[in-house]
Amino acid sequence: MIPLSVPYLNGNEWKYIKECLDTNWVSSAGRYVDLFEQKIAEYTGAKYAVACVNGTAALQVSLQLAGVQQGDEVIAPTLTFIAPINAIAYNGASPVFMDADDFYNIDPVKIIRFIENETKFKDGFSYNKSSGNRISAFVPVHVWGNACWLDKLVNICAERNIAIVEDASESLGTRYTRGNFKDKHTGTIGKLGCISFNGNKIITAGGGGMILTDDDELAQKARYLTTQAKDDPIKYLHHEIGYNFRLTNVQAALGVAQLEQLPSILEKKKNIYNAYSNFFKSNLEFSIPKPPDYAKNNHWLNILKLNEYKFDEYIESLMIKLEKDQIQTRPVWKLNHLQKPFQSCQSYSIENAPSLIDHSLCLPSSTTISKQNIKYIIESIIG
Repeated sequence: MIPLSVPYLNGNEWKYIKECLDTNWVSSAGRYVDLFEQKIAEYTGAKYAVACVNGTAALQVSLQLAGVQQGDEVIAPTLTFIAPINAIAYNGASPVFMDADDFYNIDPVKIIRFIENETKFKDGFSYNKSSGNRISAFVPVHVWGNACWLDKLVNICAERNIAIVEDASESLGTRYTRGNFKDKHTGTIGKLGCISFNGNKIITAGGGGMILTDDDELAQKARYLTTQAKDDPIKYLHHEIGYNFRLTNVQAALGVAQLEQLPSILEKKKNIYNAYSNFFKSNLEFSIPKPPDYAKNNHWLNILKLNEYKFDEYIESLMIKLEKDQIQTRPVWKLNHLQKPFQSCQSYSIENAPSLIDHSLCLPSSTTISKQNIKYIIESIIG
């Protein structure tokens, strides 16, 4: 089976993990946790990075730090993995679902329209005219490594006191090349940003996540909350409810070894994207969507786009055919405003996202995939 996305373990992983085992530093303390945080902060350009047990935990804590409270609303995309939506719910808030743009990201034009026309600003906060609830945050998700266009959104969110918490789980290695945030890494634009190191991401810690921020107080509070809110670790005093969300030293060791290889991984990912897109560039039935031209993409996962005369039934039959040919593919996620736990939440002008879902398929994009594998996949698709 040619897998969808598996880790590329080709560096110092064994060496660093063996050090953890040899020294008994295997839990949430140890030099690799601090080192991983330091290296991620240096790579992304964030002032601070706080390691967490996974990306969802990072999102949950970041939303809490951003001021999201019980009964609030958070602007979020309908087209994304459900993790950021669940993180909103963990904080007792509700998502307000937004449509997708042509890059599968949240539509910035519709968000601005929603804020300007469907909310009111009073007493220093924005409120949803429809529900009367406070809108305390906005979660842009950089889907597939595609950077969201945030230039105008940052300004209007600042004016309306709506905190931006970026979900950069899929976009490690993606940087803006023009606009107000030229040369900045995704996840470093908002008040806080979050990265995932799940096994299918561009680098992995076997799990794991990271909170990014430039705010010293937020970084300290993030570290405090993710380590059980210890006010006195010797006397076991806790003045707030904390979480057991700290990354282990073993996982961090794996992450450090993976991060060392990220430049070569990014190059391999770019070559994989080029191989797919070059073949399909003159094909009338299929295409590989181009990433935004305002950012350098990490090309984490490649998407097969079917032309408009194709339908979702064809996607299903194509998946079955590829499975028989030992090729693992996946559909794009079910839209979150249609998921059972969130069907009662508000959705705003969802028009483009359903078409993207019906005409898209995730292709094998592992760093280790060979040219022969890609050729075989393409032949299976068009055969």
